[in-house]
Amino acid sequence: MNSIELKLFSSRVSAICDEMGVVLRRTAFSPNIKDRLDFSCALFGTDGQLFSQAAHIPVHLGSMAFAMGELVTNRDWHAGDMLVVNDPFLGGTHLPDVTLIAPVFDAPGKCLIGFVANRAHHANIGCDTPGSMPISTRLEEEGVIIPPTLLISAGVLQDMAWLLPELSVDVNNGVLSGDFAAQAGSNRLGVERLQQLVQRMGFDNYQQGMAELNAYADRITARTIAGLRVGEYQFEDYLDDDGCGTSLIKLALTLTITPDHIIMDFSDCAKQVTGNLNCPESVVAAAAYYCIRCLIAGDVPACSGLFKRIQLVTLEGSIVNARRPAAVAAGNVETSTRLVDLVFGVLALALPEKIPAASQGSMNNIAMGYIDKESGDRWDYYETLAGGIGGGPNGNGLSAVHSHMTNTLNTPVESLEMHYPLRVRQYALRRSSGGDGLHRGGDGIVREYEFLQNTQLSLLSERREIGPWGLAGGSKGAKGRNSLNGKLLPGKCTLMVKKGDRLKIETPGGGGWGLPE
Repeated sequence: MNSIELKLFSSRVSAICDEMGVVLRRTAFSPNIKDRLDFSCALFGTDGQLFSQAAHIPVHLGSMAFAMGELVTNRDWHAGDMLVVNDPFLGGTHLPDVTLIAPVFDAPGKCLIGFVANRAHHANIGCDTPGSMPISTRLEEEGVIIPPTLLISAGVLQDMAWLLPELSVDVNNGVLSGDFAAQAGSNRLGVERLQQLVQRMGFDNYQQGMAELNAYADRITARTIAGLRVGEYQFEDYLDDDGCGTSLIKLALTLTITPDHIIMDFSDCAKQVTGNLNCPESVVAAAAYYCIRCLIAGDVPACSGLFKRIQLVTLEGSIVNARRPAAVAAGNVETSTRLVDLVFGVLALALPEKIPAASQGSMNNIAMGYIDKESGDRWDYYETLAGGIGGGPNGNGLSAVHSHMTNTLNTPVESLEMHYPLRVRQYALRRSSGGDGLHRGGDGIVREYEFLQNTQLSLLSERREIGPWGLAGGSKGAKGRNSLNGKLLPGKCTLMVKKGDRLKIETPGGGGWGLPE
């Protein structure tokens, strides 16, 4: 392929992922997917290697790119199959993120040409705590664990009610429930579009396009690494606490830059903890891949070739490579976000003129709902909140945005109040929460909820003890703050609140960059 043909091929496969995302969003039921856009779509080769993804959620797609090979190889696939999985230790991230994978065969259904997949966040994954983001100490406490299981076999819906009732409503008529039906529909669209592309191009040309796309991405990464300063750099940061008694949990990284490779050694991170800040290695890969991707300028193909020159080293049994049955609900959201701070912190030593100060460093997770033990009726709600981005060498940080590992949106007040017994009393910028500097950090937000009925509430948040760091003489961003009826709450807690109670979340600002004038 010449350069124009390769660009067209890249755009075509990327467009398939984008269209899958549109279908998933428009057919989903929950605000988590249709409003917050907490989902991701991607295409993979026959060996499970990523070769295209939409610009959705970094923590989803980086982890899928890292783990998909083990999920799809050594399995007897048939046309019409669809695999479901959420096990964090088998390619997932945390239990609410459910992945559906479908093989793609040629039109006659004989030759496997690749896979399509999507991952979406479900507020109810069978956890006893509404919102399925509890203060947990074991994986089993976080909901139903779905091992790689055929949800649809050769086009026939399988009975999954024994595993998770929400997965199927009417097996006899082949009807999936709610958001799972939206995910399946998105994959079916992806299968159809990829088949059409291969039929139009021819299988040999399609394979050549994949190979050349990965080779092109690898050359881009090689050129980026060649522009870095060779050497070894170290940085460390600390998580606030795990919600179960362990405070100031160490995150450490040794970065080795060679002329053509990057080695990230996380071996000095703390051991896995009692609480749920632990994460599988796939989440670490997602954070590392994302940070390196940020160094690469321009519109580049999002495929496995982009990450071939990045080597990760972790220690099994640590907080960044936990052993089963470690709790991981917050590892995917809070630890992953703080790992981005860690990687950018060490890159700032190698590239002080390019790296911004720390952003808010938390997704500010709020899970809430109510379960009627007599009737079994329940409602579940979950969202993440925006904050400030760190100031950088070229300007001030943005205010009130979701940053780094979450690429979601806020839940609109109208949608939240329409679907749940909640009222939003305040939604505003948290003025002057960004760190001072030549270029100020962005401001966080203030979001205050009034509960219209008794509700069980869970909070998982970071940067409540140590504010986001500044760079080049800039000041720290303001720490986050959680309060109920004016009384300070811990960063991680679960409690029952009463009708009329008010929860206020004040999110962190970003760090400042440079000495203020």
